[in-house]
Amino acid sequence: MAEETAQLSARLKQATPVLAARGEGVYLYDEDDRRYLDFTAGIGVTSTGHCHPRVVEAAQNQVATLIHGQYTTVMHRPLLKLTERLGEVLPAGINRLFYVNSGSEAVEAALRLARQATGRQNAIVFQGSFHGRTMAAASLTTSGVKIRAGIGPLMPGVAVSPFPYAYRLGMTEDEATEYALRELDYLFATVSAPQDTAAFFIEPVLGEGGYVPVPPAFLQGLRERAERHGILLVADEVQTGFGRTGTFWGHEHAGISPDVVITAKGLASGFPISAIAAPADIMDKAWPGSQGGTYGGNAVACAAALATLDVIQDEKLVENAAQMGRRLRQGLEKVASTSPVIGDVRGIGLMQASEFVDADGQPDADSATRAHKAAADAGLLLLTCGPHGNVVRMIPPLVVNADQVDAAVQIWDDAVNGL
Repeated sequence: MAEETAQLSARLKQATPVLAARGEGVYLYDEDDRRYLDFTAGIGVTSTGHCHPRVVEAAQNQVATLIHGQYTTVMHRPLLKLTERLGEVLPAGINRLFYVNSGSEAVEAALRLARQATGRQNAIVFQGSFHGRTMAAASLTTSGVKIRAGIGPLMPGVAVSPFPYAYRLGMTEDEATEYALRELDYLFATVSAPQDTAAFFIEPVLGEGGYVPVPPAFLQGLRERAERHGILLVADEVQTGFGRTGTFWGHEHAGISPDVVITAKGLASGFPISAIAAPADIMDKAWPGSQGGTYGGNAVACAAALATLDVIQDEKLVENAAQMGRRLRQGLEKVASTSPVIGDVRGIGLMQASEFVDADGQPDADSATRAHKAAADAGLLLLTCGPHGNVVRMIPPLVVNADQVDAAVQIWDDAVNGL
């Protein structure tokens, strides 16, 4: 037997120095009981805050009743209830679901469904996308080379089209949208013919790619092209779903409906579960045996998801995300107005970000990292993102209130202006 003590992989890098002992609402506490404002929410997962009493109660009750009922072997009531409840919040006509465990797994399941439903092989994604770390999901991901490096060859059949990232392109939003749609049409002519294209995969807000909302006109352009060419529009709502953007689904800001919706993170307030939803005429084209999994639709996770939906509805958390998102945005813009290192503030709802640049307008990861660390030292937990690591994002739980937003902005102001 080995005498050396087992340790976590050295490649697992913590974003903050906190050893969390407990959580309550918007706060995490370390083992010395120091309190931190948690504006990471487990990367957008703890939508109802840490340990919401109703979620805790639902999970505890379910643990004492049935922990695991494998859903292609037996059925259980929490899964049936969750499916019914999700049908009430999903876009009209998207009324068939199945469940897996993570965002990556859901993305791969959606890709499998798209290929089987259309009989086509290719998928089109957009520069800066993050769809996961597993092999097929990583093949769809372009948020940074760290996800793709050293594992090739990646899965074939993926084409990457420009994303309308106006700040990076040095364009207005309208100009960036026109450019990206024009380049998509060029991609049809040069890389992936429409008749070979099964699906578009898109996040309504780029996540790891830099917290860039998709301009509504761009999503509308995708919807039009999807209908014209028989391509499925897959909305990756893993991070944007369940109220995060101030509407229940991120794609609602564009006034369109996708063909397939993927949801995960905020679905169960911290329990691992994800779902893929599509209309019956699409879902029924999946091949027999292509859907399932050992842990998908776990009973405890389903119970937590049901409680999460209740809390979101009863506490009006979608509306709160919109209101607090506007308040947070105003605060971040005020900080940026006095700081030469912040080139752009952007986001929607409770997905807000500040992009750091140097005097020449180039990505400044060093300043972003130092501001991020200073905020953590002062009791505010944040995350960085973007291909260059120069974007600091704020993702508080949807239960955050005005006093907590203002406290976070004050810490951020001190951190930025202390650089």
